[in-house]
Amino acid sequence: MTNFDEIIERRNTDSLKYDFAARRGLPEDVLPLWVADMDFRTPPCVIEALVEKSRHGIFGYSESREDYFAVLKSWFSRRFGWKVQPEWLIKTPGVVYAICMAIRALTSEGDAVLIQQPVYYPFESSVINNDRELVVNELAYENGRYHIDFEDFERKITQHRVKMFILCSPHNPVGRVWTKEELTRMGDICVKHGVIVVADEIHADFVYPGYSHTVFANIKPEFADITVTCTAPTKTFNLAGLQISNIFVSNQRMRKRIKQEISRTGYSQLNVMGMVACKAAYAQGEEWLEELKAYLQGNLDFVRSFVSERMPEIRLVEPEGTYLIWLDCRALGLNDKALDDLVIQRAKLWLDGGHMFGQGGSGFQRLNIACPRSLLEQAMERLAAAVANR
Repeated sequence: MTNFDEIIERRNTDSLKYDFAARRGLPEDVLPLWVADMDFRTPPCVIEALVEKSRHGIFGYSESREDYFAVLKSWFSRRFGWKVQPEWLIKTPGVVYAICMAIRALTSEGDAVLIQQPVYYPFESSVINNDRELVVNELAYENGRYHIDFEDFERKITQHRVKMFILCSPHNPVGRVWTKEELTRMGDICVKHGVIVVADEIHADFVYPGYSHTVFANIKPEFADITVTCTAPTKTFNLAGLQISNIFVSNQRMRKRIKQEISRTGYSQLNVMGMVACKAAYAQGEEWLEELKAYLQGNLDFVRSFVSERMPEIRLVEPEGTYLIWLDCRALGLNDKALDDLVIQRAKLWLDGGHMFGQGGSGFQRLNIACPRSLLEQAMERLAAAVANR
């Protein structure tokens, strides 16, 4: 059994999460629960595979072989019933990179790209930085739960002649695990209007009991034909720094154009250690993942109880997936600047302010619960004290 309660010192390790608060204008002593990496060691099987490769001592240009794809195929088939084919695979250093490549390859400057805010903030910057028109189908928040405004979704597509939709599934930060029915309705609209779908499914492995992740491209052949599916082991196994993602595109024309765009950047082979880690994780890391998910469920239960009992002014948006918790702080009556000040300066916490995720995130905060319970308890006590003394 993995000891997820172990405190592992991450300061002074060049950790983006821990070592760059002052550089970003925050107090040095903030407790960081912001960026989506975990405070747990990756599975022992991954560490062993990386050590073995290190001992070999040669880190030359490397490429994946059939055994690499075999573990991907097994993982997605076993866990999601999705039968991927080797020719669909494009390996990239990250999902955001892949999204940008898809935008550049499959749309033109000035074309409209639709996202559903509040959503992972690199979606917006990826669209804007590549000189595309940003179109937002705002998620509707009612009775503590988010849902899709399908009428607005289709209306925005037709009004703006949207060429691409970036789907976040499971959704970061609101925690929705979209149902097959919701995905099908969106997919049918996209097929009807000729909209390409880039599906960011990086959080697919983190779904809570009672919910299941549906691979968008696996619903209908028509969906597969318009979809770029972005996956990675990095969130699942805490490997973000190794820069490895696996992108699947069954449409040959789309796949060729994305590969050409990647080639224009000068990028070719992956980081060899990323490939080693990915293969080991998918081949041998499943038991560790199930232990982790059980621990995260305990962390979620703790936060739910704490917020309810100690901070009734704050509402937990009940997550269906991901280890990123969305807190509705609007009842505190603070604007975004004042809310950030309360969290950072008074509670001495580094979270992600909801306004970063779009206008609909105003008044919210995103909290990463993938940490030892004792750190989470400390964070909640800090926040409760700041709220009580505001």
